[in-house]
Amino acid sequence: METTVTEIAPDIYRLSTYVSDADFLFNQFLVDAEEPLLFHCGLRTLFPLVSDAVARVTRVADLRWLTFGHVEADECGAMNSWLATAPRAQVAHGAMGCLVSVDDMADRTPRPLDDGEVIDLGGKRVRYLATPHVPHGWDAGLLFEETTGTLLCGDLFTRIGDAPALTESEIVGPALAAEDVFGASCLTADTAPTMRRLAALEPAALGLMHGPAYTGDCPRALRDLADAYAVRFTASQRK
Repeated sequence: METTVTEIAPDIYRLSTYVSDADFLFNQFLVDAEEPLLFHCGLRTLFPLVSDAVARVTRVADLRWLTFGHVEADECGAMNSWLATAPRAQVAHGAMGCLVSVDDMADRTPRPLDDGEVIDLGGKRVRYLATPHVPHGWDAGLLFEETTGTLLCGDLFTRIGDAPALTESEIVGPALAAEDVFGASCLTADTAPTMRRLAALEPAALGLMHGPAYTGDCPRALRDLADAYAVRFTASQRK
């Protein structure tokens, strides 16, 4: 098992580990800037592999921000391992998630983020987007890197199996196939509208946590995914 490193946009790196026993990809994203940021801390068991991958780009001790989409083992399991290794690092997460979970879980006090709040990393700017229950978790949120138009979209478009680092191939079908297996996404009246709001950002690249980085028509992919979930939500209301 290894963690590969791929630059998916200028100074934004996908750190990807394929776990064959689970037939699943686990990705983290490093935004290399004056204040480097890691999106997804990953599983504790993968910390040695992922930290070695970060070190190929920048010193682990120089990490300034640790972020993730929602509280879940594969998103924040290694949070305190990173905090122990990077003395200047601080966790940044949505205000609700900090209040109910991260304030207690993190070894250092986190920075709560409001919807739309921007962190200037020095050369890069990340905007926090609160997306409660999309795809799941009441504390869910994503990051949009404004200078490159890269949406770090967490569990959206999750797929099963290995995948190339970068693709322009269709990603909605594999995501819906995985949803048929896992049933992991919340079906609410806000699910599709939230995805459409993300599409309105006109992202140039999508950083998937469980799949390839996508550089095709990102707004269309988000709108198509929204349409598919709107159909599923309507069907669920008829049962």
